[in-house]
Amino acid sequence: MILDAWARRWRLPPQAVHELRAELLGLDGTPGAVPGRSEAAVQAAVRIEASRKGLRLWRNNVGAVTTAEGRLIRFGLANDSVAVNSALKSGDLIGIRPRVIEPGDVGCLIGQFVSREVKHSGWQYTGAEREVAQANWAALIQSLGGDACFCSSEGSL
Repeated sequence: MILDAWARRWRLPPQAVHELRAELLGLDGTPGAVPGRSEAAVQAAVRIEASRKGLRLWRNNVGAVTTAEGRLIRFGLANDSVAVNSALKSGDLIGIRPRVIEPGDVGCLIGQFVSREVKHSGWQYTGAEREVAQANWAALIQSLGGDACFCSSEGSL
């Protein structure tokens, strides 16, 4: 609960944390969501819309497998260990958005890190342990200048 611990340390009111989660992390539902679409259907639509807008998003499979030789291989972002993965669960889609930086960088094109945690249409945040770890990931990415949130439709790019 990285975000909650930080908010308590700074004595932020719960309403402020709720607003942060809702508005910045996409936890209030995504405008334009089509009821009844599966997570896979939403993910496909998000990727198509991202390409239309110049972003590139790739699937971020996270997990672990034991090889025939008995070696455990972990894969996916923020999956260095069980402890890390329980606190931070990286988004389903990871990518980059081209951005032109203004005066100080005199128009240089940079890439902004993008992460989307895709949910089925109609999804609502419940505060389940997994969702908290996913929100922690989104908050971390945003705190470092990236763009990360939950989405249940292609309208959240």
